[in-house]
Amino acid sequence: MFDGFVKIAAGTPKIKIADCGYNKNAVIGVMEQAAERGAKILVLPELCVTGYSCQDLFFQSALLENALEALRGIVEFSAGLDMLTAVGCPLTVRGKLYNCAVVIKGGAVLGVVPKKYLPNYNEFYEMRHFVPAPDWRCETELFGKSVPFGLNLLFDCTGLPELTFAVEICEDLWAANPPSTALALSGATVIGNLSASNETIGKDSYRRSLVSGQSARLLCSYVYAGAGDGESTQDLVFGGHNIIAENGVILAESKLFRNELTITETDVKLLAFERRKNTSFADEPLREAIRIPFELELSETALTRFVDSAPFVPDTDAEKHKRCHRILSMQAHGLAKRVEHTGCKTLVVGISGGLDSTLALLVCIETMKLLNRPMSDIVTVTMPCFGTTAHTRSNAERLCELLGTSLRVIDISASVRQHFADICHDESVHDVVYENSQARERTKVLMDIANAEGGLVVGTGDLSELALGWATYNGDHMSMYGVNSSVPKTLVRHIVYYYAITSKDHLLRGVLISIFNTPVSPELLPADENGEISQITEDLVGPYELHDFFLYNGIRRGFPPRKVLRLAEYAFSGQSPAAYDRETILKWLKIFYRRFFSQQFKRSCLPDGVKVGSVTLSPRGDWRMPSDAESREWLSEIGDSK
Repeated sequence: MFDGFVKIAAGTPKIKIADCGYNKNAVIGVMEQAAERGAKILVLPELCVTGYSCQDLFFQSALLENALEALRGIVEFSAGLDMLTAVGCPLTVRGKLYNCAVVIKGGAVLGVVPKKYLPNYNEFYEMRHFVPAPDWRCETELFGKSVPFGLNLLFDCTGLPELTFAVEICEDLWAANPPSTALALSGATVIGNLSASNETIGKDSYRRSLVSGQSARLLCSYVYAGAGDGESTQDLVFGGHNIIAENGVILAESKLFRNELTITETDVKLLAFERRKNTSFADEPLREAIRIPFELELSETALTRFVDSAPFVPDTDAEKHKRCHRILSMQAHGLAKRVEHTGCKTLVVGISGGLDSTLALLVCIETMKLLNRPMSDIVTVTMPCFGTTAHTRSNAERLCELLGTSLRVIDISASVRQHFADICHDESVHDVVYENSQARERTKVLMDIANAEGGLVVGTGDLSELALGWATYNGDHMSMYGVNSSVPKTLVRHIVYYYAITSKDHLLRGVLISIFNTPVSPELLPADENGEISQITEDLVGPYELHDFFLYNGIRRGFPPRKVLRLAEYAFSGQSPAAYDRETILKWLKIFYRRFFSQQFKRSCLPDGVKVGSVTLSPRGDWRMPSDAESREWLSEIGDSK
């Protein structure tokens, strides 16, 4: 449970209708299995002590008495488990029969939650047997002790404040105003649903959308346990559909008709972080809510859930292509609005033969298509200097020619040398002055061409570079509109590749693939003796796939450095070809935090640029940070990691 991870489970025991003794043992079997696998919260199906489909047998006192005795055995068994369990059982309270979720822990009943919405349509006729949850709350006696009874029960974990558990039952989720809404607004981060939803064609997809949607709206983890084998098939069939969702994402799901234990980990600290950020998630405490404390042993939770090593990049080719197309469209529409607003005659973009400038140019192409303007209105400028290789220069020039832009080749070597002479800098000293003078000269050229041509300089820098401050201040850091400013490097590569493979021009495709395969480099230092790139960015600041992982988890999700390190080890361990050991991850993680804090001043004065994803570092949008903030606490946390 360290770092906020809590192992949660939905289990479907194989039962027998009205055989409460058998069902008690089946439930205990699932509880044993869940506990052995480390579950701290287990949700079982609706009325699983008796079976949901008992029909008029619910009128029989014998069934209700046997159910109570079976429940007693289940509660007693829980005494030896460090696990909170919600089990479905019919209970009589004040002379009325309720469809209930009984929450138990440590050999005791902590509370009883009755079902609010009783379906009485189509194949359902629950109101024949049960009454809906009352508005009032009370205590009822179970096994010689008074326990809370009502809808408004919240179960608080004393050792982990972010973990508050609450339950609703089956149809409650289908209703227009589910009880889980009020429960979540009162602090519940994990919602259990004890269900007996029968199967019909397509219903599993609808159920999945309900569960994932509710978890997204409520910024919660939602544990749905469905009834399965053993329920009556007289007129219906039950599939044992278990679903665990977290903030709109399905973490784990059972296959239909398998009666499986579905288990994974939820991150309640992440949910708490999302709620703190989301100002529309208003605190609306339930009136007369009952808060019931419970204890769980605090120990490290072994991770089994999927942790994406490339959080910005979809897994499948189809989703990847869809995202690339959508991002290009968003970038182009953003730039098109700026062109229309400024009335600019041209778009001016510097082309290096690298990924970022290529993407910026492709955005310009798509923008001109939207505006029905000729590609010659795009002024592309390639500016070779001391570190430019023949390979990248050739790709840059060929790309611009194939796309039909107005290409200018301006060698800036003489201008930079004159600048060195003006400031008395020795050209043989390849320091930051040597490098940044080239970057600033290029920006000056672009700005002046834009002035001469009534143009707008399109920025090329991406989100990953902004996070690391890997840009020359008032050099490539500056433009008139930054189209790539919220696109991470790992995704830039895929967008360029997508454009290549979907292009009908085989010559253009070839150039784009060549650019895709070129190492990322600013090319500010002279080439090696073979004329190859001598300055590889990822050798200097680290692999972008790691930095994008750090950016997403450390900044977007607000995780502390130790947790980011733990997740990175888990996500990248043993992967091929990109496996990183702990020492390597730790090295680059420290560099990430150092640079992220020290380079904020560059982000404080960013040009405008369209937001395309959930992460952006614009000072006018998602990220506002003092540029003189200290990184010491972040670095000391991972500096002490052993």
